[in-house]
Amino acid sequence: MVAVAVAGRASFLPLAVRSLGRTDYRQTWQAMFDFTTARGDETADELWCCEHTPVFTLGQAGKPEHLLADLGIPLVRTDRGGQITYHGPGQVVIYLLLDLNRRRMKVRELVAAIEQAVIDLLAEQGVAAERRAGAPGVYVGAAKVAALGLRVRRGCCYHGVSLNVAMDLSPFLAINPCGYAGLAVTQTSDLGISLTPAQAATALARHLAAQVERSE
Repeated sequence: MVAVAVAGRASFLPLAVRSLGRTDYRQTWQAMFDFTTARGDETADELWCCEHTPVFTLGQAGKPEHLLADLGIPLVRTDRGGQITYHGPGQVVIYLLLDLNRRRMKVRELVAAIEQAVIDLLAEQGVAAERRAGAPGVYVGAAKVAALGLRVRRGCCYHGVSLNVAMDLSPFLAINPCGYAGLAVTQTSDLGISLTPAQAATALARHLAAQVERSE
């Protein structure tokens, strides 16, 4: 666990960043749920960085018909918002465990902050990216490079954002990504960015911390 500092701030931020390595989705989801359930007024906010073993996840209101083919990859119906997506090795996932009430932050503001963090990271690497109205996530041209989904309980959020870095993208062909038929996906390694998943996780956590703290 490390504390994250933002340039221009005199002290360390009350935001812990944890690197979990490669994890099972169900176990990590349960840990997020337990953390959120047990947290109190003085519990520090955390960012959890990880990669997952291959899994399709379907949001709370997700439609199973968006899974188009059985590849032998498990499908987990989870409690985040959004439709279906894929997680696998080489993709950076960062979960944001934040007390939104304490930060006086609305969900829409958090979504915009997450998207901006990814946009800023890509811009830092010379790649222009954008958000799309009504379709949360980050896009480079017509292709989606980052997806997000959140859950809020008692004013605290969990789940977060996934950034495709250097992974096998073929499982995305077996789904309608985020519920959109024919949506193209891309990854940073195909955009000329040489960051490893570990390097991308560190950089994205830094940008997320800057965005979250800017909201205070």
